[in-house]
Amino acid sequence: MTGFLWPATRVAANLIVIGTAVVLSLWLLSQLRIVVVPVLVAVLVATLLVPPTDHLRRLGVPSAIATGFVMLLSVLGLAGIFALIGPPFIDQFDELEQSVEEGIDEVVGWLVNGPLHLQRGEIDDAIDRGLSTLGEQSGSIGQGVLSGASLLAEMIAGLLLLIVLVFFFVHDGRSMWSWAVSLAPKRHRETMDGAGREVWVAVSGYMRGVALIAVVDAVLIGIALALIGVPLVVPLMVVVFLGAFIPLVGAFVAGAVAVLVALISEGIVAAGLVAGAIFVIQQVEGDLLYPNIVGRVIRLHPVAILLALTAGTVVAGIVGALLAVPIAAAAWVAFDYARNGAPQASGS
Repeated sequence: MTGFLWPATRVAANLIVIGTAVVLSLWLLSQLRIVVVPVLVAVLVATLLVPPTDHLRRLGVPSAIATGFVMLLSVLGLAGIFALIGPPFIDQFDELEQSVEEGIDEVVGWLVNGPLHLQRGEIDDAIDRGLSTLGEQSGSIGQGVLSGASLLAEMIAGLLLLIVLVFFFVHDGRSMWSWAVSLAPKRHRETMDGAGREVWVAVSGYMRGVALIAVVDAVLIGIALALIGVPLVVPLMVVVFLGAFIPLVGAFVAGAVAVLVALISEGIVAAGLVAGAIFVIQQVEGDLLYPNIVGRVIRLHPVAILLALTAGTVVAGIVGALLAVPIAAAAWVAFDYARNGAPQASGS
């Protein structure tokens, strides 16, 4: 019994350390959102832009020019993607919203008139409470923020700060990190530098991996929807792509939306086919893509991911949910490095 309790105690202690770091980080995010959110987002964006910038540097392009070129190319690429899928998405968004509402009404009607014989008032109250709670949590990141012009000014300031931070993180990130390490006591500098580099590798792998999985999910589900004959393929692909950035929960919500649209537009058979296709795709993602692309990098148990998501949503709303997993991964990698040193070559 003692041999069992000791590993369990270590696991619990590790979860407490990770959870404390995540909650403190997200609390800081909520208190200093105009500074902390752009910094965190800039780090995540920089992890995607550093590799192509380094490639240009190796070709002899000056660092500042390479950084500016990659940033400009990224903005133009995003603009091109939006120009391609934006108009269909905007044109069909109202139809998508109406289809989801009709699908919810049909499900509620089945709960009332079906074998469960639930009371319509109880269901409506439960839905209202859920939406109210979601709205409160989504708005928690904006608590204390004035509406109107003040909110717009804060968003513009945050965006400008984000752009500047991304440029300097990509252009001069190594020098900035070296300076930060030099501030630590000499006996801790090597550990701090190694932990920081491991965190960078983990967060970089997480961002690239999630982006790749999001694209794969969106394309595969889009193909399935088109073959089944479900309308609103483009907006549903966008919903699936965005949902992939919220582990566990995002895929479920995006899949539910697709099934509801299929139920209303094509009937229960099409909805069943869509649900089956989503199930197969999610199994491929969960058993093959995520463990091999993301899981090896962040080295977090699904329970830790779920706890991080819950803490992030409660403390900082939707922004917290988006940032919770990379923050938790960074906290765990830094803690693990400080405790055990560099990971084995296998990455396990």
